[in-house]
Amino acid sequence: MTDTLFMWGITLWMFIMVGALFIGGFFMFRKFLRRMPKEDGYSELDWQDYYIEKGLPLWDEDTKALLNELVSPVPELFRQVAKERIAGRISKVALDEGVEKIELDQIMKGYIIATPKKDHKFMKKKLNQLEIDYSTYEELFQYADSEKEKFSIFEQTEKVKQLG
Repeated sequence: MTDTLFMWGITLWMFIMVGALFIGGFFMFRKFLRRMPKEDGYSELDWQDYYIEKGLPLWDEDTKALLNELVSPVPELFRQVAKERIAGRISKVALDEGVEKIELDQIMKGYIIATPKKDHKFMKKKLNQLEIDYSTYEELFQYADSEKEKFSIFEQTEKVKQLG
């Protein structure tokens, strides 16, 4: 009897470990795919890092604080990744518009496009909590990041320019 329980325990532990490895492998593989170079020789993460570095002088303490507040609903484990993704997109919007300082307009454009469509409900809830009117940016919600459409968040420049 004790041997049978022990064997069932080992079998259960084996399934738990294999499941954990599959889950971890899935997320590592996704990160690997984002690191793969595109046609231009740079990966999505290379472009993200480039725009963050290039746009860093445009950020001030207030805009950094707003970005931190906007990503606060994201679970802490994924918050830094989400923050970098959104900051890269905001910086690209600001650099494309040629502004001297990032303001709410650039933050809203980059935040909406960089946020996955499945998270729009939570994003709108957070914007309502902060009393930020997003009605002028409704058109951008259709260009937001989508897991089903594998386009780069950096490919939406023309659509953002048309809105602005």
